[in-house]
This record gives sequence, structure tokens and C-alpha cells, in this order.
Amino acid sequence: MQRLTRLREDVALWRGLSARTGESLGLLELAEADDDQSMLKELASEAEAVGSRLVKLEFRLQFSGSHDERDAILAIYAGAGGTESQDWAQMLLRMYLRWAEQHGFETELLDTMHGDEAGIKSVTVSIVGRFAYGYLKSEKGVHRLVRLSPFDSAHRRHTSFALVEIIPDVAEEIQIEIKPEDLKLDVFRAAGAGGQHMQKNATAVRITHVPSGIVASCQNERSQMQNREMAMKVLRARLFAIEEAKQEEQKAELKGERITAGWGNQIRSYVLHPYHMVKDLRTGHETGNTSAVLDGNLDPFIDAYLESTIQESDT
Repeated sequence: MQRLTRLREDVALWRGLSARTGESLGLLELAEADDDQSMLKELASEAEAVGSRLVKLEFRLQFSGSHDERDAILAIYAGAGGTESQDWAQMLLRMYLRWAEQHGFETELLDTMHGDEAGIKSVTVSIVGRFAYGYLKSEKGVHRLVRLSPFDSAHRRHTSFALVEIIPDVAEEIQIEIKPEDLKLDVFRAAGAGGQHMQKNATAVRITHVPSGIVASCQNERSQMQNREMAMKVLRARLFAIEEAKQEEQKAELKGERITAGWGNQIRSYVLHPYHMVKDLRTGHETGNTSAVLDGNLDPFIDAYLESTIQESDT
């Protein structure tokens, strides 16, 4: 029923745009016949508005993946390098939260492990909104930062890495058998930055799927039950993503393609010294406005990635 509702909304949008265009064309004929300059000016503005709307709707057609319409679960992990990488992970979190806010998506921090001195070691965020996964799937991979370190007394240049994980939120619609005996449940007190306890009761939950070694935790909800439900939701989504990745690897092997996966898959570099540039290594798209990117202006990079994937599928 949810899918049917979404399809009806899409059909209504396209039919509405078609009717709007047809009406404008009819008015254009009358305006030209009467040489009505005022009407022609209004129709020019209407044509511009229709064109802008058409571009946005056509962009949606790029979301052809089976899970592109779904909500997304975003996870960020600081790489080796201690405080430097942990601060970089915090910067990435801010960037994605800003991007989500600009697009009207709802966000919820599910789990955060703070750094020892600054930043975060890891964070998991739920991003709710139609096509959230379709947009953010381009962000999956290793992000590299080059800058003068604010934590180095000598103010030397440092290179930091952080891993971004994006998975579709399909926990409620997939059937994955998880045996109770395969789960290890740990309950602890939720802790904030600096290790101070946020509350006296042990409400934070960590669930380990023993056969796969996957760990999902949640500590930002008020009750243990809520944290457990959210942790299971993340666990199911991650198990689903692993199974789907295995199927894709099998398909790729049949096609003779070579799949490389892991920490070395650097997708984008953010250089703040000795010059300013953000460059995507997959598409070649780059910009010198690093401040705008770190403030959430990711759409040009996302657009370039989606266009490149469409071109690859066509070839």
C-alpha cells in the first residue's frame, strides 16, 4: 500500500505538470494572436517555473535502484590517527546533518562513541525521507582530509581518514532469520562526551551477531526497550546489506569484473592546505569552495556520481 501511494503521487505529479504545460501553450497562442505583452511575460515566468520543476522530476528518474526510495542509515568511523581522524569524523557528521536539513530530511542520532580528547570514534544516524538512500549511496567509502592540524603544537600538515557506511533502512520489510542463540546482548549506561554518564540506569544496548561478528548499538533513546529495538533495526539492515553485497559480488564474478572492497576504497579528498579543493576520485568532479561542501553542499558531487553510474549502465 505504501508503494502504491508513492506511485500514485508520482503519476499525479507528472500528469499535473503535463496539464500545466498544455494550459500554458493554449494561453500562448491567444497571447501571440492578441500581441498581449503582459500575458507573454507571465507565460515566460511560468515556462521557467515548469522547466525548473521538470529538471527536479527528471533527476528523480536517476533513482532506479530497488532501495533508492528508502530511508538511510548512515555510519561514520574514524580511521587510524587518533584525535585527528576523530575530529574529521565529527566534521563529516556535521556535513551530512547540514545536508539532510537542507533537503528536509529528519535525522536521529542512534549511537555515538565520543573521542578521547575531541571528535567521535563512531556514530550511527537514521536519515528519514523519500530517496534518502538514493542520494546518500554515493557517499559510501573512505573520505580523506588534508589540513594543518589544530591539535599539533607545531601546526604541521596531517592526513586523516574516515569511513562512511550507507545502508538502506529495510528492516521492517525484509525477512532475515536471526536466531536468538546467535545474539549476544550487553546492557550498559549511556555515556556522553568525556565519559560522564548521561543517566544512572543501564539503558544503552549493544547487540552482537556472533556468527558474523556484526555489532549494533543504541544509547540515545530513553528506555532500554527502545534502544534494543533500534539496535535490532540497524543489525537487520547491516545483515541485509551483507547478503546483498555477496549477491552482487557473485554477479560481478560471472561478468568477469574485479571487485575491490575495504578500507582502501578512497572516494573523495578534502584538501584544506596548501590549497583548497574537494575532489571526487570516481567522477573527477571538484570544487575549490571547501567551506560550502563542509556546510552540506554535496548535491554537485551526488549529481555527478548518479550521472556516471547511469552512463556506466548504458555502456
